[in-house]
Amino acid sequence: MHYAFNKLTLRWLISLLIGFVFANCVSFAQQVESSCGSLTNAYGPHDYRTERGEPARLVNGAHFLPYIEAVIRGKTSTTPGPDIDYTLRAFPNHHRALISTIKLGEKEQTTKPRGMRYTIDCWFDRAIRFRPDDTTVRMIFATYLHKTKRTPEAVAQLENAASQAKDNPFTHHNIGLVYADMKVYDKALVQAHRAMALGFTRPDLRELLEKAGQWKDPEPAAETAAATATPSSSAASAAQ
Repeated sequence: MHYAFNKLTLRWLISLLIGFVFANCVSFAQQVESSCGSLTNAYGPHDYRTERGEPARLVNGAHFLPYIEAVIRGKTSTTPGPDIDYTLRAFPNHHRALISTIKLGEKEQTTKPRGMRYTIDCWFDRAIRFRPDDTTVRMIFATYLHKTKRTPEAVAQLENAASQAKDNPFTHHNIGLVYADMKVYDKALVQAHRAMALGFTRPDLRELLEKAGQWKDPEPAAETAAATATPSSSAASAAQ
């Protein structure tokens, strides 16, 4: 009877703990959404990487014209902020609009450009919530984080992007370029070697690393295999 009571008590405690953790996760998600806004929008949201039809033509043609992208002026306002805001609500992961948001923040010397309802960090939060697998968004965000002296956070974004790049040599190469720009050369070298192993031949990243005195040729696969096998062979010989 005592055993049954303890077992029931344990189950109740586990259920209570799970409920507590779940409630806190939901609460945290709601806090993020309340500060950076819901992704629900009257138009869209659309994926910038795949949508090439009428939605892209309409939004870019009305709210992301060249002079808006260059943060010179707006179309619906004197400042480009409201038009970029509209673009990013319709296309949360619009790469060029995210870059323009950073430029506008730098131009106005603020983290929340005029005419935009969210901070620059929030626009990236929204883009990542919308499409967590968009590695280009993470690379752009990493560049911004590094510029604002948050290099550890930038590295975390690039590590996430690299894990999602899988066997895409172009993405590994581009991640390496961002690392090199940040002067995180050891990680840039890893990405350069990964891109090369996947057949990427463009020399841009290698040349950057050579210029910085940080280039090292990748170890030949045979040598690496031999080096890995040597301790085992020695151990086997000793055992005999």
